[in-house]
This record gives sequence, C-alpha cells and structure tokens, in this order.
Amino acid sequence: MDDLDRQAPALRSLPPSCGPVRLIGIDGHAGAGKSTFAARLAAAVGGDVPVLHLDDLATHEELFAWTDRMLTQVIDPLAHGRTAHYTPYDWNLRRFGPPRALEAAPVVLIEGVGAGRRVLRPYLAWLLWMERDAEESWQRGRQRDGSGLSAFWDGWTVAETRHFAADPSRRYADALVRECHEGYEWRPGPAVTARPNQVITQGDCFPPTY
Repeated sequence: MDDLDRQAPALRSLPPSCGPVRLIGIDGHAGAGKSTFAARLAAAVGGDVPVLHLDDLATHEELFAWTDRMLTQVIDPLAHGRTAHYTPYDWNLRRFGPPRALEAAPVVLIEGVGAGRRVLRPYLAWLLWMERDAEESWQRGRQRDGSGLSAFWDGWTVAETRHFAADPSRRYADALVRECHEGYEWRPGPAVTARPNQVITQGDCFPPTY
C-alpha cells in the first residue's frame, strides 16, 4: 500500500460535511493539474468515488457565475442524501447537455477553479490547493489546449485573477499539494489546526496511483 493509499482512510473518516457526504474540494489555478490529481485521489480512496468537474458547471458567458447551479443542482440534493442531477455544459456546442447523475457517496470530490470559494466552503469536509503558481499553470494550460484557444485563455486569465482577488481559496486550504517528479507532496495548509483526524504529515510525497 503506497502513501496515498494510507491517507484514504483519513479522508473517509472525516465528519460528513454535506448531509451524509464528505465533500473534498480541489482548487488551484487553471492548468495546475487538478483533474489528474482528482482522478488519482479518487482511485486511492476507492469505492467508486464520484468526481465533479466544475468545468461542467461553468459556461463561456459564466466562467465563475455558476454558484446557483451548484447549490440547486448539486449541494441541495446531496445535503438531503439524494442523488444529484446536474446539466453539464458542452464547451464545443456551447449549450447544456442532458442531466448527469452524481451519487450521494460517502466521499465526493469537487475539482476546478473555485472549488474552495466562499459559498462552497461551508459544505466542504476538506479543501486541497494545488501548489503551482498562476503563470506556470496558465502556460501549461495553453500548451495543453493549443493556439486555437489562445483568445479564450487571454480572457480566462483576467477572469481568474479577478475571481481569486475577490474570493481567495488558498488561505482556507487544509493542505497544499505540490506535484513531485514522482507523485505528490502534501503540506499543511493555512487553515490546518491540530485535530484528531489529521490527514497529512508534512513533507509526505505520494506516488501516483494508476
């Protein structure tokens, strides 16, 4: 069992934060590696942990004004122990698709820019911040998406900067996650205090789970 697997029981043992669900937020700059990390963390926790990608709630016109959809389509049903049904946005067709189910599982991961925003924090059991600076993250994102989306990225970086200036997440993170050459290093975040269900040990480097 690797180091990441050893942290999974601690995540599962956190007190429920949204009805019966333990919501784990994974925030950070666009291009920081949140989606890849969320997939590996979900695999380590096991039990078919659902992952909600906030890109499915945002739109071209509402890069960050998706909180009403999040609260009504996701948070409210999960808080009542029901399966949520949200309508994912198709970034190519520029319209919402058919509803997609999100089970009220014991652990649910929410990943994306703004996962730790003010309106969501009361429902989170734990908040992780991907520790990669904005410029490096954005450059990674631009390289991933190609020159065809350069105009979108120009607008995104402005919008993201404004979002974090008005509604910062990092200062509320329970853990700061930095990608290593092999795996991830977790360090206590600014919000961590001594608690019996401490999840991380400073300096742990978690090998990737495939």
